[in-house]
Amino acid sequence: MKLFITGIGTDVGKTIASAIITEALEADYWKPIQAGDVETSDSHKIKQYISNTKTQLFPNSYLLNTPASPHLAAELDGVVLELKKIQEPITQNHLVIEGAGGLFVPLNDTDTIADLIKPDYKVIVVSRHYLGSINHTLLTIEALKHRNIDIAGIVFNGNELPSTEEIILKKTGLTMIGRIEDEPYFDQNVISYYADIFRENLLKL
Repeated sequence: MKLFITGIGTDVGKTIASAIITEALEADYWKPIQAGDVETSDSHKIKQYISNTKTQLFPNSYLLNTPASPHLAAELDGVVLELKKIQEPITQNHLVIEGAGGLFVPLNDTDTIADLIKPDYKVIVVSRHYLGSINHTLLTIEALKHRNIDIAGIVFNGNELPSTEEIILKKTGLTMIGRIEDEPYFDQNVISYYADIFRENLLKL
C-alpha cells in the first residue's frame, strides 16, 4: 500500500500524521522534496518519532536549502525540479509519501505537488482546525476528486470540533482515519499511542 500524505496548506501537521501512519503500519517513509531545514528535515523528525525497527527512510529526491515554495527554493539553488528525476523508491513494504505544503504548491512553471501523486497511491488529507479550514479542506478534496485521485480518508489535527468535522465528513463522504489532539509535545511514546489508535482504520484501506 502506498499512502500519499497531503495537507490543506502549510503547517497543518502532515509530518506528525506521517509519523503516526508510518509507525502504525511499520511502513517505509519518503519525502520527495524537502525545502529548507536541511539539518532538521521532516525525514530527521520521522526518524526521531518512530520506534519500530522495520521502517526504512528513503532520501529526498530534491533537498533544497531555502524554506520556501519548492519552485523558488529550487531557483535559488540554481536547479529546476523535474518530475522524471523524482523516482519512487523500490520497497516490498508499505510506503508513506509526504508531500510539501498543499496540493497546488508549484514545483516549476508547469507542475505542482499534485503531479507527484501516481494512480496507485491512496491519498490521506490532513486538515487542521482553524477559521477557514472547512473551505480549504473541501477545496483540497474537490481538487483530488477532479483529478480522479483515490482518497483514502482524512485526519483531523486539533482538539475535537464536531461542527467542523461533521460537515466535512457529511459533504465529502470520506472516512475519518483519526484525530490528533493539541498535544503539549510529540515524542516516540505519543506517536506510538496514536499509532495504536489509527492502526485499525489504516489496515482497512
